[in-house]
Amino acid sequence: MKQVLTVAINYGNPALAYPNVQGLPAGVSVDLACRIADSMSLTCQFVCFEAAKDASDAVGAGECDIGFFAADPERADKVAFTQPYMTTQGNFLVRDGSLYLCNEDIDQQGVLIGVGQGSAYDLFLTRRMRHATLVRESTSPEVVNTFLRLDLDVAAGVRTQLEADAARLEGLRLIEPAFMQIHQAIGVSPALSKTLLEPLNGFISRSTQDGFITETLQRHGVKGAVVLNVPLRKQKTSKREETPCQFFLHKETNS
Repeated sequence: MKQVLTVAINYGNPALAYPNVQGLPAGVSVDLACRIADSMSLTCQFVCFEAAKDASDAVGAGECDIGFFAADPERADKVAFTQPYMTTQGNFLVRDGSLYLCNEDIDQQGVLIGVGQGSAYDLFLTRRMRHATLVRESTSPEVVNTFLRLDLDVAAGVRTQLEADAARLEGLRLIEPAFMQIHQAIGVSPALSKTLLEPLNGFISRSTQDGFITETLQRHGVKGAVVLNVPLRKQKTSKREETPCQFFLHKETNS
């Protein structure tokens, strides 16, 4: 019998994860998940999703133990979050000839903004926008294609994705500065939160302090992300907490 940590991988944010040339999951969140599993002598089982909403829903439903996506108040109703380990930026993208020059120009009547449905940017802008209209695409990586196809006024998304889209297409520019700072954290299934949150917060502290997250960002070529300085915390010790694996793991029988 082997013990398995089931991890939701979010392809909706290329700063976190992407399929490699073999079609296997790679990226910062994959490296972090592997390090978590190694520290607990577990095997990782990855479940990949094209959108953050689907990844967070899977964790909230208990279909996955943990997942990597932005901490948002609406998601916190269904998912328990660790402290954030880094921030990424949410930006607007427009055509070179657009009259929109700053973030304050965007929230106007008749302005159409493309966003990934259920993404951190969608949730944030839904709360903040009073006049502009959000046009939702099923996944964040498709937002710029939808923006161009439907002749929208603005695309909103993670800076990493928008910069990649602007580089492969002509006549597009990002509006500076970012309209939001996105706190990336580890989402935990509510049923496992009492067991997992404390050790995962300790893991985040160690991984921000020892340079592991900075190194994996560099290795995957992720720019614009900021690793947070998360102080080490003293953890309570007990017999139960010394062997947390037995309390939360999915168990899979070898066949």
